[in-house]
Amino acid sequence: MDGFDIDDIDEVIHGRIRLGIMAFLSGAGRADFTSLKTYLSATDGNLSVHLSKLEDAGYVTIEKQFVGKKPQTTVVLSEKGRKAFDLYLAAIGKLVEGG
Repeated sequence: MDGFDIDDIDEVIHGRIRLGIMAFLSGAGRADFTSLKTYLSATDGNLSVHLSKLEDAGYVTIEKQFVGKKPQTTVVLSEKGRKAFDLYLAAIGKLVEGG
């Protein structure tokens, strides 16, 4: 396990729902709340809590607006979030490779 450091695993990203959000956004760059909820099979409340944690870390930006008379929430992966996700994947890669 040379080369692997458990401290390189970002605990903010490591949760199942947060990892799913980051993986989705790493490909899409942005997504609306409903798409993320459907993709992750999450409840509104559960997804909101995880998005807030990612937003607090600076990994995503949450934009709220009205489209017609309906509120729409869009989540955007930040540059800091993209870098953190890349580092997370590198750390997991070292674990999978056995160091």
